Amino acid sequence: QVQLVESGGGLVQAGSSLRLSCAPSGRSFSFYVMGWFRQAPGKEREFVACIDRSGSDTNLADSVKGRFTISRDNTANSGYLQMNFVKPEDTAVYYCTADRRFLSGCPSVGEGYAYWGQGTQVTVSS
Repeated sequence: QVQLVESGGGLVQAGSSLRLSCAPSGRSFSFYVMGWFRQAPGKEREFVACIDRSGSDTNLADSVKGRFTISRDNTANSGYLQMNFVKPEDTAVYYCTADRRFLSGCPSVGEGYAYWGQGTQVTVSS
């Protein structure tokens, strides 16, 4: 069982930056692909970004391309979502996800991830 702990959420102004972090408890993160999803009030959960085991392959939703970056540091056993030029529509609860079934690439659908964090709130004011 993997427990994922997110941190770094908060209230920020539009146009600013924020970095979310994700760390698994009790497991080596290098065996897992990692993803970020978000869910805004009254909306369905949506894919944000994912990264493969090595960190060499990433995938980002069109809505965040050019603004967000996903990365990982396997030696530090952590993953990150760097959010730049945030917009009010980025307001949501952000969830870190992980799964060890994929040897290459990373899935962009929630069903591809067995493990989910509790979520961290990101609120962007205009």
